[in-house]
Amino acid sequence: MDLKQAGTSLDSLISSFNASIVELQELLISRDMFPVSSMADLSAADESQKKLQNMLDRLPPGLHENMVTSTPRPNLPIQEQTSYTTPAVSLRTEEDPVAPAPAPAPKEKKGRSAAPRWYITVEELDSLSSYMRGRLTVDKVNAAINDMAIYADANAQLVEGPKKKVSEDAWERALELRDIAMAESVKGKHFFLETDIKGPVLKLDNTGKAILTVLRHLGRTHEARIGQHRVFILSKPS
Repeated sequence: MDLKQAGTSLDSLISSFNASIVELQELLISRDMFPVSSMADLSAADESQKKLQNMLDRLPPGLHENMVTSTPRPNLPIQEQTSYTTPAVSLRTEEDPVAPAPAPAPKEKKGRSAAPRWYITVEELDSLSSYMRGRLTVDKVNAAINDMAIYADANAQLVEGPKKKVSEDAWERALELRDIAMAESVKGKHFFLETDIKGPVLKLDNTGKAILTVLRHLGRTHEARIGQHRVFILSKPS
């Protein structure tokens, strides 16, 4: 027998086997529909089921994949007997580690940013009149800007810091600064008071007053009167 004839015979065998299975399944369905008193009339179905199961057990392993449905197995529900599928095989072994869930990204702490240090340039200083500029240099003015940023950062800590982190002797000042920070012209901005000006570069002398005038003219600061305080508000680069 050549390969073509062998293949044809095998196909015929499989078709015949499947037809027998379908016929038997119909008998099983009918058995479930009949009352118990009629079960004796269908005893042949049970015998045929056993024979088909024995035939399936003797088939070579390769033929199982070609079966449309499986041989009905005793004591199994009809749904399981009529829906045969190859069992799924998990490819993951016990040694394979389970990928851990990605750790959540740390939340950034929200808070006021550092006070702006908007330095001036030589061109800006030279653009001023000699009367306003006087003997000021760019380095001296920019050093004063550093002082102002330090004052403003210190005030921001008192405004935003919790009470438990503010010393008792500074609490009264913190309350005063918080009232100022709520003013419409100051809200959300960095500021310092005239009483904060204590050096080391910026002082309330003639040079210091000249620096404040220059910075106000160049748009680095603007002033507001809140209560009894003269408040200097730092500007940010546009």
